[in-house]
Amino acid sequence: MAKKPNILFIMADQLRADYLACNGHPSIQTPHIDALAARGINFTRAYCQAPVCGPSRMSFYTGRYASSHGASYNNVPLRVGEKTLGDYLRPEGYRVGLVGKTHMRRDDEGMQRLGIDAQSSRGVLIGECGFEPFERDDGLHPDQSVNPDLKYNDYLRSQGYEGKNPWHDYANSAQGEDGEVLSGWYMRNSHLAARVREEDSETAYSTRRAMEFIEQSKGSPWCLHLSYIKPHWPYIAPAPYHQMYGKDDILPVVRSEQERQQPHPVVGAFMGHPESTAFAQDDVRERVIPTYMGLITQLDDHIGRLMAFLQQQGELDNTLIVLTSDHGDYLGDHWLGEKELFHDASARIPMILVDPRAEADATRGVRCEQLVEAIDLVPTFVDWACGDSLDGDSFDHVLEGRSLLPLIRGEAPDQWRTHAFSEADFAWRPARIELGLETDQARAFMVTDGRWKYVHYEHFSPQLFDLAADPGELQDLALDPEYAAQCAELEAALNRWFRERKMRITVSNNQVARSTGSAHKRGYLFGLW
Repeated sequence: MAKKPNILFIMADQLRADYLACNGHPSIQTPHIDALAARGINFTRAYCQAPVCGPSRMSFYTGRYASSHGASYNNVPLRVGEKTLGDYLRPEGYRVGLVGKTHMRRDDEGMQRLGIDAQSSRGVLIGECGFEPFERDDGLHPDQSVNPDLKYNDYLRSQGYEGKNPWHDYANSAQGEDGEVLSGWYMRNSHLAARVREEDSETAYSTRRAMEFIEQSKGSPWCLHLSYIKPHWPYIAPAPYHQMYGKDDILPVVRSEQERQQPHPVVGAFMGHPESTAFAQDDVRERVIPTYMGLITQLDDHIGRLMAFLQQQGELDNTLIVLTSDHGDYLGDHWLGEKELFHDASARIPMILVDPRAEADATRGVRCEQLVEAIDLVPTFVDWACGDSLDGDSFDHVLEGRSLLPLIRGEAPDQWRTHAFSEADFAWRPARIELGLETDQARAFMVTDGRWKYVHYEHFSPQLFDLAADPGELQDLALDPEYAAQCAELEAALNRWFRERKMRITVSNNQVARSTGSAHKRGYLFGLW
């Protein structure tokens, strides 16, 4: 590579790992994502650290677990002192930009306490999760007053889409037989075409803005977080993607009557949420999931556009590419809708990395089954970008993930992780009230060693699944005495994980090592006779 590698960090919102052809889906068309998997390495056992947008993304951006960075749910501010990806890459000369969604809430109280002006250059970076907000759009704008500065709405108006909130009225609504607006918020309308032209849809617009960022960044290395809003709801797609798939193309539902008749108390409470009762109906699944698939194929087509653009710009062979998602989508599996709990439909994510360097040739097209976590990306990017330029003090006292570079090179890393973890804070959900929990009691933690998956619920019995014998996670074994040893082993692994968290983040491990036992040399003569 002639210069430091660029980094293209692509995230799709709510994209299930198994809704890609390269991950085994029998009918979905994702040729461009499949091409990335063929050019790079496909991590098939990757897990997010919290199956909800906000805390998952904060883990992606900090390289730390959700209860370490503290932003445990949507709209919980990320502490002003947490370092994010931009803090690591910007000193290395990178332009670190955002196009799309972060779901980050600014820590206004912390900034006020420190006297940081939110409109200053420093305040903007802190308030935008360390990214230069080239185009921030978190989507989900039921009312224009939520985000009066939304550039996408300005763009839509410039293209002739009139009204207070064309995001809703055109990009996320259909048109009825009498010309009425049919909101995409209602899943009954998801089979209809969005009122927006495909080239003006959110996915197309975000891709175009990404190209503009790349074009403007020539001459210096850049890291672009291209964070697509779709296939997250509202489930509505522009033509022709709205009718590309039918009910025969969707995966069979993964659920059992036993799950519904004798659910775990927490899972049962989530089954009572409106999204779950809707997706429990076959006609809802058969209408919504084909559109969900259409949105994925639309995303794939625009990723193809973006790859062609990088090739045209001469940047493809100098750009490290990641494709992932913040979490999955139940889509009716286990009688659930949305995400938030820990079945693979929700907590497992796609993770494809393409390193164009010759050192990565050994793993091109490889499906890697090592346990990988979302928090591994920041240390991987730091490893890629910084190389040998790091001084004696590394970031291993802060970052809780591990660099994936050895796996990408086909090496066998020493003591690779034996477990992956995820966690949930469902204090804001109706399930908490139904369960009679206080706001600080609605916590759950998942640990998997690849064979077994164990879920610890505060104040309730755990769950245990044998992923080898029961990949659909339909049979909870936790209360079977025959599996007490597996439960105890995974509970112990969870307890070790709590004890090993990185809380001393203001002094590096190298600094500690250099000063160990040096008190007398520094003049502190305690304990001498």
